[in-house]
Amino acid sequence: MKKLIIAIDGPSGVGKSTLSKVLAHEFGYLNLDTGAMYRAVALASFRQGIDASDHDALRQLCEEIVIEFSCNKGEEHVLLNGENVSSEIRTPEISLLTAAVAACPDVRQAMVARQRELGKAGGVVLEGRDIGTVVFPHADVKFFLKASAEVRGRRRFLELQANGVEVELARTIADVEARDAADTNRTTSPLKQAEDAVVIDTTNLDIPQVMERMFAAVADRLNKGTSG
Repeated sequence: MKKLIIAIDGPSGVGKSTLSKVLAHEFGYLNLDTGAMYRAVALASFRQGIDASDHDALRQLCEEIVIEFSCNKGEEHVLLNGENVSSEIRTPEISLLTAAVAACPDVRQAMVARQRELGKAGGVVLEGRDIGTVVFPHADVKFFLKASAEVRGRRRFLELQANGVEVELARTIADVEARDAADTNRTTSPLKQAEDAVVIDTTNLDIPQVMERMFAAVADRLNKGTSG
């Protein structure tokens, strides 16, 4: 059976990470959180004191760092130069910095090249903001997830609280809206819905309901591939 390339795009807090993990597990595919790659670059730049506007330094940084993914007992980890930074890259500070770092054309070029290399053989679920439009415009199945900023902010607020991070709900919603503006308005690879994407509004849906729709779309594509 053909191994598909599945693209999941959407703004922050829409549930991409959770949904891509479930989808990848269900079909035995590699799960690739491309947003985590940009977050890792942002964390590395923060640690080295590199300003997000210093594109030359960011380009050099991308050439030096090693970003990897590992899975231990079903739990996925993001490694930066061998260090597990899964928690560090999810702080509000790094989340906002990521939007600025990801706007650098050299950073996006470096990360897109790595993403294409990892996913070119198929059997992969990639989630991010430009997978179906830039990284793999010919992906076999494309999803675009969306939800209101208030709902996404509340989800992020609860997630951060669960991880012991002290945050305010209003500030978290404002951060989500700021990230949306940065992702949508950047010049290079802005957040954009692919014309052939399956659009799912998750505002009033729980994970099982969204997964049901995603499973159906992937199964339909697999059946078409088999019959063809």
